[in-house]
Amino acid sequence: MQSVKNQLLETLAICLEQIAPGSASKAAFESPKMAAHGDYAITAAMQLAKPLKQNPRQLGEQLRAALLQQPCFTQWVQDVDIAGPGFINIRLKPSAKQEVVRTVLTQGERYGYQADNGQRILVEFVSANPTGPLHVGHGRQAALGDAICQLFSTQGWNVHREFYYNDAGVQIQTLANSTQCRAKGFKPGDAEWPESAYNGDYIADIASDFIAQSTVTADDRSFTASGDVEDMESIRNFAVAYLRREQDKDLQAFNLKFDAYYLESSLYTSGRVENAVNKLIANGKTYEKDGALWLKSTDYGDDKDRVMKKQDGTYTYFVPDVAYHITKWERGYTKVVNIQGTDHHGTIARVRAGLQAADVGIPQGYPDYVLHTMVRVVKGGEEVKISKRAGSYVTLRDLIEWTSKDAVRFFLLSRKPDTEYTFDVDLAVQKNNDNPVYYVQYAHARICSVLAAWGGAVENLENVDLSALDSPQAQALMQLLSKYPDMLTTAAEGFAPHDVTFYLRELAACYHSYYDVERILVENEGVKLARLALVAATAQVLHNGLAVLGVSAPHKM
Repeated sequence: MQSVKNQLLETLAICLEQIAPGSASKAAFESPKMAAHGDYAITAAMQLAKPLKQNPRQLGEQLRAALLQQPCFTQWVQDVDIAGPGFINIRLKPSAKQEVVRTVLTQGERYGYQADNGQRILVEFVSANPTGPLHVGHGRQAALGDAICQLFSTQGWNVHREFYYNDAGVQIQTLANSTQCRAKGFKPGDAEWPESAYNGDYIADIASDFIAQSTVTADDRSFTASGDVEDMESIRNFAVAYLRREQDKDLQAFNLKFDAYYLESSLYTSGRVENAVNKLIANGKTYEKDGALWLKSTDYGDDKDRVMKKQDGTYTYFVPDVAYHITKWERGYTKVVNIQGTDHHGTIARVRAGLQAADVGIPQGYPDYVLHTMVRVVKGGEEVKISKRAGSYVTLRDLIEWTSKDAVRFFLLSRKPDTEYTFDVDLAVQKNNDNPVYYVQYAHARICSVLAAWGGAVENLENVDLSALDSPQAQALMQLLSKYPDMLTTAAEGFAPHDVTFYLRELAACYHSYYDVERILVENEGVKLARLALVAATAQVLHNGLAVLGVSAPHKM
């Protein structure tokens, strides 16, 4: 069922095209600054006045007259007024506002979804090297990435979730050395323990399983330990597989699964790094200085040129990133989003510069980045900085065990990614209105209890008479339900899942206000069914919004 708003927008486009051919794209509704001005505002007359060399108010009058002749406006619109220099304010009939209830109940879980647009998007997130458990920062990234994927799914995109990591390099060698020391019986504090080694208890667990010749299986790899403490290659492969499995356990506890894993090492073994560098050289975008190879990144807006290949022959860390993003483009992903910590801010300009210099058809501004700050964890009024499991930081699994998957997801998404956030463990387990996830979930559960007490089937509410929904509280609730699709679109465009948390909290508050003033299960059958339809639609939108965040919508609490 097409929404009333979309029907009116299509009609507006037709009328604009009649008045000024080629102007249908100007068809848009804005929200009036004051509710008393109506439900929608049209500014097209003022936009078209100058190119058409007409008075904007007269043009507005002409557009108003055309709209009032359309059956769609006759059916759904109560008033169309001209204000100021040419604003057109639209006030809907109660039946138009009530129609959203029918739309929600008919579309169910698909309410808010747009048609398949045939486009593909790759979202890369978490991408943690397997050197230790996932920390809370990875948790924020996991919540952000998954919610952004869900948002783009609602907008008709074909979404691909990718996890990129390195299974070689200095950090992985440190992991292998740490595991070997543990396997030989050394521990942190011993004279033989390397200063650079990882100290968490998880290293001892890896070493113990290695000696036992265990087999570990992760989503993207499996390995059996040799048990030989001098077999460094086996230690390295086993430790990587072990920690990848641990990461998978964390992600499973978070109800998150990736479509693919991509190894940084494969960019070297496949020759993609070398090919990318050769492209840059052939295009004249590099030069040699002080025994190093430099990229002319200042040609593309960077504040200084960047070293690509150091004097020792190794590449700097942004070079494989350039090669990796060329593969994303070659795989057909015209839109790519990277979720990373704010400490990666410096790589954006040089990666984009490298992609432009490669001249392979990639547009400027590719890829998009969402940068997030780290998370401060408070428990019992004091900051928690270390974990027994990890040794130096709070892990994602700690946070889930202390609270819940739902609380961690909702809390970590409740602020803009680039703002500092303090996760209050004590608040996250409270069962009161101060806890935002509880507040929203309770609204859903409260409606479910009403529907259960009624005992009927929700699908039987799709075609009931909704005319009884005329109170200010009911009108406000319906108006908020109608804003859900546009909210999703805006949130996707802005990579802003926090918009969804704000909306859900507002919707829960609006429902609680409605419930406090209007009893649902009244004697009058018509009124009862109309109110049941409204609250059932509200429960559906709460469910849909929580699903975007990866949070459950419980029926009982």
